[in-house]
Amino acid sequence: MAHGQATPDAEVVLYHNFFSQPESQAFFQELLRGINWRHDKIKVYGKEFDQPRLTAWYGDEGKSYCYSGITMHPETWTPTLIAIKSRIETTEQVKFNSVLLNLYRHGKDSMSWHSDDEQELGKNPIIASVSFGETRRFLLRHKFDKSLPKVEIKLTNGSLLIMRGTTQHFWQHQIPKGGKFLQERINLTFRRIC
Repeated sequence: MAHGQATPDAEVVLYHNFFSQPESQAFFQELLRGINWRHDKIKVYGKEFDQPRLTAWYGDEGKSYCYSGITMHPETWTPTLIAIKSRIETTEQVKFNSVLLNLYRHGKDSMSWHSDDEQELGKNPIIASVSFGETRRFLLRHKFDKSLPKVEIKLTNGSLLIMRGTTQHFWQHQIPKGGKFLQERINLTFRRIC
């Protein structure tokens, strides 16, 4: 586990500089310009709000994804996404069939506490999370054992975070709001839709 912190009931691995800085900058620019970004509304306790980030969903045909009252149908893989996916698949020895992309435009954009435990992800999903652009804080908290401290990981430009095993059953994660001077960050979470 990153920073040597204990995470019972979880398998979390962080690769710093999985992609080189020049690669990461090139990927960031290609994704910023080449992805069909959308700004959806989400339902929270019956009320609709704009999501505090832009999103996109790419993947194999028929691999749709539903969360927070949103159904996303896959766009066709781009060469850039295939290149990124292939590198991760070679390292992790797993095949991904979809990716959720998030564009955090500034420090006010965020992701609230959640687990990637939707039924279509299967029992013990493996999530491969790649970050390009601004460094953001990534927090984990145990769902049941409140005596365990939160775990904080800095997701830097070109980093790869792997969550597998029972992680999604026992832990939630979030990207909290940051300072007003934070620049753009693009995050890709590769998944397997059953």
